[in-house]
Amino acid sequence: MIARLRTRLPFLRPRPDDAAEVDEVAAVVERLAVLLSAGVPSATAWRYLSEAGGSNMLAAAASAAGRGEPIALALDEAIRAQGPSAPSDGREAREARGPAGRRERAGGWAVLAAAWAVASESGAPLTTSLRELGAALRDEAQLRREIRTSLAGPTASARMVLALPLVALAFGSVLGFDTATVLLGNPVGLICLVLGVAFLVVARRWSRSLAARAAAFDDGAGLELELLAIAMAGGASVERARRCVVDALAAQRIPVRGEGAVVETVALAERAGAPLVDLLRAEARRLRRIARTEAATRGAALGVRLMLPLGVCVLPAFVLLGVAPLLISVVTGTLGGAA
Repeated sequence: MIARLRTRLPFLRPRPDDAAEVDEVAAVVERLAVLLSAGVPSATAWRYLSEAGGSNMLAAAASAAGRGEPIALALDEAIRAQGPSAPSDGREAREARGPAGRRERAGGWAVLAAAWAVASESGAPLTTSLRELGAALRDEAQLRREIRTSLAGPTASARMVLALPLVALAFGSVLGFDTATVLLGNPVGLICLVLGVAFLVVARRWSRSLAARAAAFDDGAGLELELLAIAMAGGASVERARRCVVDALAAQRIPVRGEGAVVETVALAERAGAPLVDLLRAEARRLRRIARTEAATRGAALGVRLMLPLGVCVLPAFVLLGVAPLLISVVTGTLGGAA
């Protein structure tokens, strides 16, 4: 019965865990690295994983590998068939988006497809590349879970506070005050009802917007640097590696956002004569740490920021829906008794 209700009512469905998909892809990447390092051919490795996991993505990749077709292209077609990647709450995403519109997420399977395309094009050793990619995906999954954990407390508190006006309304009815009649049958009560509901709607939207902004983070932090390191590990020149990475990201519809960090890292490697691959991976790890710190900071500040809709909207709604009907009921009852 509960399962049917959750299926038919969207607000009862459990929120999907974004970290689970990234963890799933990380596990696939790590298993691929182990199988390839053991000498298992690429097509056979994909087939083994498909038989063990049963995912549509794995089945598409295994089928393409068995036919000798590009695996990245097969993964891209499977991603398109599955539908666009979206945050766990679409309404929050619409409220959190900026003037430029919604930014597409770098989903785990899209990242794997891009990395596989880069490694195949540049001739990079797949085992090493996959191990580095698996570590990066594990970092991203951990970051997603940390954000969700830090937001759980403030979000639950906001939901409880938003319910206080309705609780006060029900409590007045239990005490014997005819609050429902006052709100629906009295002109002043109708005004209180309309204003109170309006305040609650604004408070709910405001709270969700604050939570969505706190949950937003750069899920592609360091990705371009990581892919460039993979391409460089295959012996490609800097220009060819960058072109390969840009093409792979464009094929998976992942925006390029690390151009400045790439230029700075390449310039540092040229001046110092240091290994560019190691510098790129170190810079990618640094960017992921920065993303984690910024996300944790926003999560910690969310509890304080949620006080704004509480003070501006929820408290007036509490007075209008909970306190005002009681006072009106008492006054009208007193005047009616006196008459």
